[in-house]
Amino acid sequence: MSTTDDLINRYYDWLKAKTNWREINDWVEITTPYLDRHNDCIQIYLKRQGGEWALTDDGYTLADLAQSGCEIDTPRRKALLATALNGFGVQQTLGAFETKATEENFPLRKHSLLQAILAVNDLFYVARANVESFFFEDVVLWLDDADVRYTLRVNFVGRSHYNHQFDFVVPKSKRAPERILRVINNPNKDTAQSTAFAWLDTKEVRPSDSQAFAILNDRDRQIGDAVQDALRSYDIVPIAWSKREEFRERLVA
Repeated sequence: MSTTDDLINRYYDWLKAKTNWREINDWVEITTPYLDRHNDCIQIYLKRQGGEWALTDDGYTLADLAQSGCEIDTPRRKALLATALNGFGVQQTLGAFETKATEENFPLRKHSLLQAILAVNDLFYVARANVESFFFEDVVLWLDDADVRYTLRVNFVGRSHYNHQFDFVVPKSKRAPERILRVINNPNKDTAQSTAFAWLDTKEVRPSDSQAFAILNDRDRQIGDAVQDALRSYDIVPIAWSKREEFRERLVA
């Protein structure tokens, strides 16, 4: 327990130390340590509106995806976007991701907006402009083909009271415990760290024998050992997409 507490506290300290604020007219620009697809720090904006605080990405996330050749312009893509945002309680208004916060729940709503931006960036990450199928959809097709029983897009409230979304939960069976899966389309230090924190914060509210897996997209890039080692150190089993068949039986059971 003390080791888990120390890791979570170190995460909080890192987040606080690496977050910067500055006023721009009536808005406050918040620069976070989370990185987008270009290795730039993600920025969000804060403004007082009546008795609430408005938080927004100012439309950057979807505009950047569109400039990269990934328009959210099909029913399937729109449905995936809506599911991802709804899981974090974030709305889309004229292309911007938005949420409202009170004094009491501001840390939670700020965290939810950032997690939504990261999730959408990862969900719609396209290595080549002519890729026709999203990695997440390929994972769904593979699980269905393997007859894996799962619940899609499940949210758990962790010990910190933060909400964490996982892509699939495979229920417990006579042969295997509950298995919780997160799909990481763009495996890197930040996505691994975000997944590790989500699992650390969540595992204590799940059955003691629950297992966590991260499905990593290695179709167009090589996954560094540091990413996989980091996941393993937090009891998350990395599944490289190229080696997915090695894990089929563990998920079907």
